Amino acid sequence: METLFSADSALMRGLSLVADMIVLNLLFVATSIPVFTLGASLTGLNFTAMRLATGGCNSVTSDYFRSFGRNFRQATVIWLLLLALAGVMAAWYVVVTNLNFGPLAELLLVAVWYVLAFNFAVAALFVFPYLASFEGRTREVLRNARLMSWRHPLTGLAALGLIGLCVTVTVFYPQFTGYGLLWFSVGFAGVATINGRLFAGVFSKYIAAAASASA
Repeated sequence: METLFSADSALMRGLSLVADMIVLNLLFVATSIPVFTLGASLTGLNFTAMRLATGGCNSVTSDYFRSFGRNFRQATVIWLLLLALAGVMAAWYVVVTNLNFGPLAELLLVAVWYVLAFNFAVAALFVFPYLASFEGRTREVLRNARLMSWRHPLTGLAALGLIGLCVTVTVFYPQFTGYGLLWFSVGFAGVATINGRLFAGVFSKYIAAAASASA
C-alpha cells in the first residue's frame, strides 16, 4: 500500500497528471471566452500540454500564462488570419455547391476544395504548437508549420484523427462526454496533452539539430 500511494508510484503520477490537466483545461476555457484571444489560448494550451506530456512542467499556471502573454499579439494575428482563410474556404464551398457549374466542373472544384481543406486543417494543427516552441515572424511561423505538416504527415493525421474522433463522439454520442461537460472539465487539455507528445517528438528533432548547428 505504501508503494502504491507513494509520490513516485504510477498511480500518484497519473492522478497528478489528471489534476494538472483539469487546471490547464479551466485556464484554457476561461481565457478563450472572448474568442479573439483563442489564438493565445491555444498557444498557451499547447505549450503547457507539451511540457506535461514530456514531464517538463513544474507549474501549469505559470507555464500557461508565460506562453499566453509572450505570444499574445502574434498568436492573435495568426488566429485572425486562419479564421479569415477558413471563411474563404467556407465561402468557396457554398459557391461551388450552390451555383450551376455543370457536373464535371463541380466535381473537380469540390475535389480541389477537399484537398485544400485537408491541407489547411493539418497545417493549422501545427501552427500553435510550433509558435509555442519556436520564435519567428508570422510569415515564418505559418510557412514552417505548413512545411512540417508535409514532412510529418503521420503526426498530422494522428492529431487530426484524434480530434475528429472526439468531435464525432461528442456530436453523435453526447452521453459519452456527459453532454459536453467533459470538455469543460478536462477534455481540451486531455486531447492537447496526447497530441502534445506527438508534436514534442517532432519538434525535439529540430531543436536538437539547431543546438548542434550552433555548437
